[in-house]
Amino acid sequence: MNRQLVVALLAVATAFAGVPAPAAAAVDQTAQQQTAQCTFPVTVTDATGTEVTITDDPERVVTTNPSAAQTMWELGARDEVVGVSQYATYLDGASEKGNVSGSGGLNVEAVVGLEPDLVLVPNSSYNAEPDRIEQLRSADISVVVFESGKSLDAVADKVERVGRMTGNCEAGVERAEEMRESMAHMEQALDGAERPVGLNSFFGYSSGSGTFISDIMTTAGLRNGAAEANLTGFAQINEELVVELNPEYIVVPDHAPVPSSPAYNSTTAVQEGNVIVIEAHKLQQPAPRAIEASEAILEAVHPDAYERYRQLETESATESPESPTEDATETTTAADATATDATETDAAESTATTGSSESTTESDAPGFGVVAGLAAVGAVVLLARRR
Repeated sequence: MNRQLVVALLAVATAFAGVPAPAAAAVDQTAQQQTAQCTFPVTVTDATGTEVTITDDPERVVTTNPSAAQTMWELGARDEVVGVSQYATYLDGASEKGNVSGSGGLNVEAVVGLEPDLVLVPNSSYNAEPDRIEQLRSADISVVVFESGKSLDAVADKVERVGRMTGNCEAGVERAEEMRESMAHMEQALDGAERPVGLNSFFGYSSGSGTFISDIMTTAGLRNGAAEANLTGFAQINEELVVELNPEYIVVPDHAPVPSSPAYNSTTAVQEGNVIVIEAHKLQQPAPRAIEASEAILEAVHPDAYERYRQLETESATESPESPTEDATETTTAADATATDATETDAAESTATTGSSESTTESDAPGFGVVAGLAAVGAVVLLARRR
């Protein structure tokens, strides 16, 4: 994913080979006991196995991928962010922040020049350019690399952790609890519902098992055909499998073309007009707005269940409007549990060159070979950077 094609292909192999990142370790025991009222210093062990001590409440945060930026915005902490990637400009006010993207990936000089107290990095970026992350660490900058998020629960946990590390504990707990409550309401609303087969499609790839996009779909009442066909991670999907699966619904991010090959055109989804197009920053970024992607799918596939879901959300807000804040005063065990990523998801944060300001998924996408790699380099590079 660097400046030359050979390096780009190596990065593709790294980011999409399905090799797991180092498991994120538990946060320091003293941090685990902190309440929603953050105290510092706090020590975390990130996805690279590096212990990172954040000595004071960070006032200058750089996010190197859009999902981390979105998380900070959702925590009400955008004023603390001084640098973002070029793919985070969909966020209000992001264009006023420093741009840390360069022609070949992360612009180390730009990051250093912003004098950050903390840099949040997706695992996909680390896999693609570990030397640049080490340059930042060599400059005595606190850098936390997140693991790839593989479910909406993992995304909620990451929201708590980001809140903890950035001094926004209460907001992190509250926003994470909102996500978990919405997931529970969808499950309740879908009780007894039949679940049709769905397929996520973006530039010839699909989201298999072990991806947060798969969880977005199943949470909303779809079966993930790619996962049921034993595809894992973000993988290329062939035309024969598309025909065999015959999905009833196809889910596409808005920066990707709706597939129109003979195989896709033969599916029930296309023939019946059941193609659900969702904003990329909701579908492909492991961040709080991923819940809105599930809501959009739920409304399209199960309109009656969606109405029930909205009713449950309204009732919950009416009955206990203060409950998330009350929960936030308790210990932030989930937030302190690990420093896993974001890949960012850090999921298919990668996709093809489209010219869209929003972009793709953020996660590690395994499953394609060298021959396909040449055709997919452009898609993969953007996919890894836009989450």
